[in-house]
Amino acid sequence: MAMREVPLSRSFISEEIKLAVMRVLESGRFVLDRECEEFEAELAAYTGVRHAVLSSSGTAASSLLYLALGLKPGDEVIMPSHTAFPCVEPIIQRGAKPIFVDIDDTYCTDPDQLESAVTPRTVGILLVHLYGHPGDIDVALAIARRHRLWLIEDCAQALGARYRGKMVGSFGSAAVVSFFPSKNLTVLGDGGCVLTDDDGMAERIRMLRNHGRREKYVHELVGYNLRFNEIQAAIGRVALKHLERHNRRRREIAAYYDDRLAGVVGTPVARPWVEHVYHMYVIRTPRRDALAAFLRKHGVGVGIHYPTPIHLQPALKMKFADRFDLPRTTAAANEILSIPIFGEMSLDDAAYVSDLVVEFVNRAWNL
Repeated sequence: MAMREVPLSRSFISEEIKLAVMRVLESGRFVLDRECEEFEAELAAYTGVRHAVLSSSGTAASSLLYLALGLKPGDEVIMPSHTAFPCVEPIIQRGAKPIFVDIDDTYCTDPDQLESAVTPRTVGILLVHLYGHPGDIDVALAIARRHRLWLIEDCAQALGARYRGKMVGSFGSAAVVSFFPSKNLTVLGDGGCVLTDDDGMAERIRMLRNHGRREKYVHELVGYNLRFNEIQAAIGRVALKHLERHNRRRREIAAYYDDRLAGVVGTPVARPWVEHVYHMYVIRTPRRDALAAFLRKHGVGVGIHYPTPIHLQPALKMKFADRFDLPRTTAAANEILSIPIFGEMSLDDAAYVSDLVVEFVNRAWNL
């Protein structure tokens, strides 16, 4: 077949976005002004919460959230090890301890492991909606309420996903979102926000992101400069209008992959009560590295999300490697491969990728 280039992901850029950027440039207002206010209001309305508080990145939003929650040294937070390293950084930086649990067949936190991970030092649960598939919110919420813990939803990869018909990000004490260029909703750079119904928490985070102030020269807290900017807010406002359409397209591409690749490689599992938004389409094979090299050779972008579990990362291995036995996490890290999927991907590109995967597996069987 004729070779073509198919990227792993592609950011949404349109003439409407370019016009929005020019609108901001001509306004002369660039930080935490009207576009940011409107973007926050639109995000809150879309996700069904009272407040969306923008910050300079998803990691910055997480850091501000944990600070607002009063996370302190010695506190424990239950979370998966199979996720992006930035999920744990703000916890470690506050002096708290991550308590890692294993994953289930959706690659989200195994709900059966949450209860046994609770100790007298546990203050919260970080539920990561990985690859666009919601974690088991019912179980996590029940355990959080029973033990008087907070529940944080990590929606960095799942904005627009639904759990039993309701938007993720609207269930827990708060949620964190990322707008990094590869995400389902991007602002074409770093950016993030906290979603919450808690008026006091939202106000505290707004102050902390902006040098601890409500008024320009009155600093009630010692804060940070983790503000958002008007250009990216304007981009995000346009992208948000297209998010549902782009997520539908991701599901169409995923359904095509499911049909073509079932029985060829391991394909994603989706619970019947969720609406997956397929930030990543993750296949699985013991010949992962060889398949990745084959696809790259034929112009197909691939990724591994994630090749090393957090508790085995060099920065944490000495402290955590011996404390946690996570067999499903370890097995997944050796076999998973992300193949192209994005909001404007064509079925022709999906067919090209699928044909190559099938060709590789057929060759492997004949060796």
